[in-house]
Amino acid sequence: TILPAMILIFDKPIEKTKHKPLIKSMDKVSAFITKHYKVWIVAFLILLIPAIYGNNHTKIYYNIAQSLPQSLPSNVANSELKDDFDMSTMHIVMLDKDMDAKEKKAMMSEIDDVKGVKWTLGLNSIVGSSIPESMIPDDVKSMLQGKDTELMFVCTKYESATPQVNKQIKQIDKIVKSYNKSGMVIGEAPLMKDLQDVTDIDLTRVNVISIAAIFIIILLIFKSISLPIILVSVIEFYQGKSLPFVASIVIGAIQLGATVDYAILMTTRYQKERMKGKSKKESVAIAHRISMPSIITSGLSFFAATFGVTCYTQVDMIGSICELLSRGAIISVIVVLTVLPAMFLIFDPVICRTTAGYRVKKDKSKTVAEPTA
Repeated sequence: TILPAMILIFDKPIEKTKHKPLIKSMDKVSAFITKHYKVWIVAFLILLIPAIYGNNHTKIYYNIAQSLPQSLPSNVANSELKDDFDMSTMHIVMLDKDMDAKEKKAMMSEIDDVKGVKWTLGLNSIVGSSIPESMIPDDVKSMLQGKDTELMFVCTKYESATPQVNKQIKQIDKIVKSYNKSGMVIGEAPLMKDLQDVTDIDLTRVNVISIAAIFIIILLIFKSISLPIILVSVIEFYQGKSLPFVASIVIGAIQLGATVDYAILMTTRYQKERMKGKSKKESVAIAHRISMPSIITSGLSFFAATFGVTCYTQVDMIGSICELLSRGAIISVIVVLTVLPAMFLIFDPVICRTTAGYRVKKDKSKTVAEPTA
């Protein structure tokens, strides 16, 4: 709505500032790609194996502090605590205030025996179980006791968001629940564990819903059963690396949307030419030649916008997202310009038979799709 209006308003300045194209013609490059389409399919299938392996072995980290600059005071302090006191994380156990003192002591003793726990600290460990609670000053009790609950601290040598600390939290939580059913293990590490559990489910849901939505949109727009399968199989060609948990979800959604734009641009033209009755090779050649400049321009713009942020930012979470988006933009352009036309040429008979509006007429040399009346 806005772009056509802007073009009409600024038509004269646009005409006055026109210049010759930096790249005069891509016809030869386009012809070379479509001519050797079998090579691109073979290359795609070969690269698909390491791509799937990389995607399945992408490491996701959930420690937010890890994505921030190490020069921040909080990270500097955590580093000093680890180096000087071998401390990494502190868990907080929240219990019922009226819990029996002997049970508290027994529970703390069990928690002390959990692997990786350095020490535990509670009200009993400060004043001793032999001192009646009525004799403890209120200002001391207020540090660890509230109206209905009491806090206990557990120091661990494991870092947050690691398999070791997650296993430890499960063990501590089991011990706490055995003494106090309403008791909870809270703090940074338990929060990261909950975040990991939720994010793992969300990541799968985002991917499934995004792919399903794009499949349905392509199915309705192109009125074809086979085209959605072909396009989704092409645009799901990704690579992986160690990522913050947010990056994996963001990349999955944005990259999928950006890549399908390039694919739809070429598919629309290919379908239009086939509906006119042109042969598959001629239709693919025209679609590829006309779409190629637009796809490259869009992909390079996407790359430039994200790569600059990657070079500048000191926050790893932002840098990882933008780095993958910039790299993904180039990969998307290459895959769409090489693999997608090859897929059209190979699966053209299937596309014609599974798309509404085509009438397939066979002769001795080739299959020609003609528009129905």
